[in-house]
Amino acid sequence: MKQIINTKNAPAPIGPYNQAVLANNTLYISGQIPLNPETGDLVTGDIKKETERSMENLKAILTEAGMTFEHVVKSSIFLSDMNQFSAVNEVYGSYFNAETAPARETVEVANLPKFVNVEISMIAIK
Repeated sequence: MKQIINTKNAPAPIGPYNQAVLANNTLYISGQIPLNPETGDLVTGDIKKETERSMENLKAILTEAGMTFEHVVKSSIFLSDMNQFSAVNEVYGSYFNAETAPARETVEVANLPKFVNVEISMIAIK
């Protein structure tokens, strides 16, 4: 059984997908980019602010599902430039307790939706 999770506090999907799907207490969150859900504008020009916006979008989806970052067991970070890893990691890390942080991979990719610099997806378990 699956339940679709959507919130107005994160960007609306722009294709045939949902913000998240809850299946058997596991939440699969679609990749979030630095899109401001209130204005529809991209946050650009500062990788730390871009990462923060992506994380806040993820937080809104987790909240809608009745979860927090403590429920996250796996993250995937996609970067347009691996040279920005340390700045992204600094912001990302501020959302987690280092002792209980999730598993993660970070990869550099050629392009991301809307040509943003960062996209993050997560899996959480309730």
